[in-house]
Amino acid sequence: MRPQALPLSVLEAQYRVDQFNAAYGDILDRGDYAAWVELFIEECLYKVIPRENHDAGLPLATMALESQGMLKDRAYGIVNTLFHAPYYQRHVIGVAQILNDNGIEIRATANYSVFRTKPGSVSEIYNVGRYLDIFIREGEGLKLKERVCVFDSEMILNSMIYPI
Repeated sequence: MRPQALPLSVLEAQYRVDQFNAAYGDILDRGDYAAWVELFIEECLYKVIPRENHDAGLPLATMALESQGMLKDRAYGIVNTLFHAPYYQRHVIGVAQILNDNGIEIRATANYSVFRTKPGSVSEIYNVGRYLDIFIREGEGLKLKERVCVFDSEMILNSMIYPI
């Protein structure tokens, strides 16, 4: 079967989502948590949930932040109050699949891998899964209305400090 050409609107949405995800990973990898907060609209949802719970429709999540204010609190805590052994993250985000684009919202999904490196140590796979996203178009850019990180492993190494 020969692939069909995609309409320009789908290609434009694909480009914008992939560029957004590249910037998202870069912002987190640099530890710019104030900029991470600004990637979301005020009334947003950021959730990190195990695949087992998500697939079973169970609401229990590892992290659930239900507004930009809650994201700001998390960012403040990471920078100013949490004490932990430092490590670096590196996000590898796959090409997004556009599920729906109604001109206002874009629903998309993308696979991700997050690697963790502690100073003086080897890198390790920290978290692997997929993003389930709802983007809002804002001018020429996008903001997240919802990002649900569904991770595949049943266990998290130590604790989850930084956003996925």
